[in-house]
Amino acid sequence: MKYLVLFTFALAAADVSHIVPKSSDRDAKILKQELDVGLEGQYQWAIETDNGISQHEHGALNNPQAENPAQVAQGEAQWTSPEGEVIKLQYVADENGYQPQGSHLPTPPPIPEAILRALEYIRAHPPKEDPASK
Repeated sequence: MKYLVLFTFALAAADVSHIVPKSSDRDAKILKQELDVGLEGQYQWAIETDNGISQHEHGALNNPQAENPAQVAQGEAQWTSPEGEVIKLQYVADENGYQPQGSHLPTPPPIPEAILRALEYIRAHPPKEDPASK
């Protein structure tokens, strides 16, 4: 019973401010909202709120008369992180997939120099074909 009381007290005292939206985010007002949809699959939309969130996107069908037309989209979003940093995200989505760009996105580490040298050596000295494998 003592542990249940301590657990309940710990839950009540826990700081959950990082998972509860700020009241300013919940009460954000939409300043601008646009939507335009065309007959051939083209569209554009935009939204902007008074707390600094904005996003716009436009897209269309690539080769709408083809058997398998591809939808393509391009857009940008901007908001302020909880740390106060302005985040800008640009993206393209097409037959090559979703391709986001932004300074806040993680990037892979550089390829180690030894691996680069090994790849260059393999390129310069391709393996000879084994006559027994034919």
